[in-house]
Order: sequence, then C-alpha cells, then structure tokens
Amino acid sequence: MMMTLTRNQCRRISHRAMQVLITLFGLLLLTFFIGRVMPLDPVLAIVGPDADQATYQQVYHQLGFDKPLWVQFGIYLNALLHGDLGHALLTGQPVVHDILRVFPATVELATLAIVIGAGLGVPLGVLAAARRNSVIDYLVRMLSLAGYSTPIFWVGMMGLLLFYAHLGWVGGAGRVDFSLDGIVPRRTGFMLIDALLAGNGQVFRNALNHLVLPASLLGFHSMAYISRMTRSFMLAQLSQEFILTARVKGLTEWQVIWQHAFRNILVQLLTVVALAYGSLLEGAVLIETVFSWPGFGSYLTGSLMLGDMNAVMGCVLVVGLIFVLLNLISDLLYQMFDPRTKV
Repeated sequence: MMMTLTRNQCRRISHRAMQVLITLFGLLLLTFFIGRVMPLDPVLAIVGPDADQATYQQVYHQLGFDKPLWVQFGIYLNALLHGDLGHALLTGQPVVHDILRVFPATVELATLAIVIGAGLGVPLGVLAAARRNSVIDYLVRMLSLAGYSTPIFWVGMMGLLLFYAHLGWVGGAGRVDFSLDGIVPRRTGFMLIDALLAGNGQVFRNALNHLVLPASLLGFHSMAYISRMTRSFMLAQLSQEFILTARVKGLTEWQVIWQHAFRNILVQLLTVVALAYGSLLEGAVLIETVFSWPGFGSYLTGSLMLGDMNAVMGCVLVVGLIFVLLNLISDLLYQMFDPRTKV
C-alpha cells in the first residue's frame, strides 16, 4: 500500500513539475513579447534623444532588433539559460547583479511583514469564527476590511507623519540613518544580519527602528487578508459533524477549536500565507516608494520610468518565478499532509 502511495505521489509531483516548466516557458515567451511591443524604445534610451540616425541604427543592429522576433527570442532564451538578463541602463551593471543587490532589502521587509500579518491574522480569524456574529467577530471583520481597502501609500504617509515626524518613535526614510549608511560591510544584503555579523549594535537598532513601521503597515495589510481567509476556513470546519461529536464527548472549547478544527485548516493556511508572502515580495512598490526603501519594488519602478526593458523583464521573470515556486510548494504540502490526496 505504501509503495503504491509513493508511486502515486511521485507521479503527481512529476506531472506538477512538468506543468511548472511549461508555465515558466510561457512566462518567458509572454515577457519577451510584451517587452518588444511596449511603446518604449530601448535604443533611444541608450543613445539619447540627440543621437544621429547612424548611431541609432548601429545600436539597433547591435541589439539584434533587425532580426525576426523568433530569432530574437532564441537569442534571449540562450542568454537567459546562461544567467544573462542583459545590462541595466540605470546602473550599467548586469540586471542579475542589480536584482541580487536590491532583493534582500525587500525580503527583509516582506519577511517581518508576513510574520506580523500571520501572527495577528490567524488568531484573529480563529477568534472571529469561534465567536461568530458577536461583537468580537464584527470588530475583526471591520479591522480586516479597513486593512484590505485602505490605500497602502496613504497609510504609509500618515504613519510617517504620526510616528516619525510627530512622535519620533520610529526611523524615517531609508534602511538606516545617513550617518550610519555604509558603516557595516555588506555580506548578506540583509541589514539586520550584516549588523549582527559585524557586532555593531548601533546599526542593528537603527535598522530595526527604520524597518518596524513599513513592515508593520505591510503586515497590517496582509493581516486583513489572512484573517478573512482563516475565519472562512474555520467556519467551514466548525459546521462539520465531527465538531459536534467532539463537543458531545465533553471536550473543552479550546480543544475543539485548536486541536480539531484548526488542525484541519493548517495546509490551507500555509498556502494562503505563502501566497501572501509572494504578494508582499512583488507588491511592496508603494511602501518602498513612500519610505525610500532601496528594494526590489523601487528598482522596478525606476526601471519602468526610464524605459529600461532589460531590467523590467528581469524583474517580471523573478516575480513570476516566485509565484510559480510558491504554488509548487503549496501543491507539495497538500500532497504530503492532506489525506484526501493520498488515493
């Protein structure tokens, strides 16, 4: 029985891996052609508006734009397989190096945000479901609605005005104060970890002081989504017959909620939290703009403004890859922990 089960799981995993490869190829194809049809001229962005026609044609030929689209895509795919996403116009560096440079700042921000969002959203959702139609339930639903519908850029500006400018409780824009920028050597790209590795407590406290407000605001936004989904999952479980049976047997309400109902939604919650984390990694553009956070979102925004299609296409591929991998991990979790898939 175990052998058959293992074969079925391997077959599903292999099938899912093939779907991932096809999805990634489709993403590459779509990203390439969108980059070619967008009303932005990368040649003009390189040579400048004052260049003569001969210079323009020379760069146009060097970039391979005079070749058919399918030939251009083959060249692009071959370069991509060798880890080459081209060079960014803004920095003059390879796009891969730029993404590796800015991505840790966004990961640091999104990781603390998802910890806050899940740490608050899951218990609030469980509490709202357990006290359905009570005052607590209505308060949690109002809080989640406010967090989900309030524009994040407005919340960010109000947070800066209140907690930084007026109260002085947190740091302002950037990852650290200007006077401390560059003191700690870059090893991992994560400011908190680099400060700890360098043994610099001042930079660590200052970086944490700058991180807490934008991460809390992003966490509040994700908390709204996670709490709503948790409440919905818990309500579905609490209406099942096995919950009534558990209560008839004399189990406490705590045991019924956490040991029976909550355990049945863990895999679903992991999927929700994983996708929320992916959304934070690619959707922190507005918060990074408001807080001048030198992360992935700011880099993508600057590249779009400049018309740097190499950088934009590289960022789009990274975002797509993140979501494809998160969906794959979620499917694997279902295969491992959900008994209904083991048939």
